[in-house]
Amino acid sequence: MISVMDFLSNIETLKKIWWGGIREVDGFRCTSHFLHRAEVTKPTLILSVGKAAEQMYLAAAEYYGSDIPYFVATKYEHIQSLNGENVICAGHPLPDMNSIRSGEELMTRIKKCGYDDHLLFLVSGGASAIAELPEPSVILKDIVTENKQMLSCGMAISEINSRRIMLSQIKGGKLLSHFKGKSILTLGLSDVEGNDISIIGSGIGSLRKPYNIEYRCEIVGSNKIARKAAEQVAIDAGFVVRANCENLYQDVYIIAKEIAAKLKSALPGVCIFGGEPTISLPQHHGKGGRNQSLALALAREIAGLKNMTILVAGSDGTDGPTHAAGAIVDGDTWGSNPGGENALQAADAWTWFDEQGGLFITGPTGTNVMDLVIAYKSH
Repeated sequence: MISVMDFLSNIETLKKIWWGGIREVDGFRCTSHFLHRAEVTKPTLILSVGKAAEQMYLAAAEYYGSDIPYFVATKYEHIQSLNGENVICAGHPLPDMNSIRSGEELMTRIKKCGYDDHLLFLVSGGASAIAELPEPSVILKDIVTENKQMLSCGMAISEINSRRIMLSQIKGGKLLSHFKGKSILTLGLSDVEGNDISIIGSGIGSLRKPYNIEYRCEIVGSNKIARKAAEQVAIDAGFVVRANCENLYQDVYIIAKEIAAKLKSALPGVCIFGGEPTISLPQHHGKGGRNQSLALALAREIAGLKNMTILVAGSDGTDGPTHAAGAIVDGDTWGSNPGGENALQAADAWTWFDEQGGLFITGPTGTNVMDLVIAYKSH
């Protein structure tokens, strides 16, 4: 067994558990694993869109060969090796003009397909903003304004995506309805509760029934898979896992109270939670994301307790419009650093953590399966 002192003196152990979950749902790994075990018709076109688009495409290219026509649309700074006319990086969480370029390119390539074509469509979270093609009566400014309002008022992602579909020519199954070929295989890396392809990326990889062609959808990576892998890493390291559940689907302040209560009543060990919290932003808000706000709210809830350490982070490596994935807190975080309450009220957790310490910075991870909370309670 790893001693409590060793654990508390080395935050890297918390990170190791988190990374153990993240690596299991890497876009390359998930896509490759599926293709190697499934019987799939070789595609004549590969389209990949979302935060994990590059990694998912690279797995397909390794399996089928790099000579198949392809197009990749992903978030800025989420490209490591691809370049050229087959790649576009675009805005997230708000779409920009490159998002329109991505949407136009996807539509063009779909419409050019012939009756004998087979499409491999790779979808990961973030596709809603990364690829967009507004309805004729809608302009980009309208969509940006609408998204800002929805993202700041605490709406669940399913509600947000329902509205996004109404404004778009490519969401909610609309894009793939233009495909005239023989078959579509959609592989999804899920960043939504329930792993519903009609919600992931606002349904950009879904096809509305009745199907006139062969259509198959498989979810190759999810929060559940990540949490299971993280649990195994913790067990292998000698820890007892007391909880592993997907429960982060309320306001960050409600979740902070619930998690803190669970930890206070739990026996010593590791607790793992997953999901995607919501947050309502004040009109004039600071800098941060839901994970950093949740971490700071948890710091307030466990203030003064010497036996808890908690890591809160987005699986994609980014939290809101910041370079941090989240933050790490313990019982000393809140009390030793002033201004936490004001930071919470102003949704300015990033500024607070940047000044006081505690930001968890990973860079792009090659996946996106919502958020993970890894907590440790000692004796």
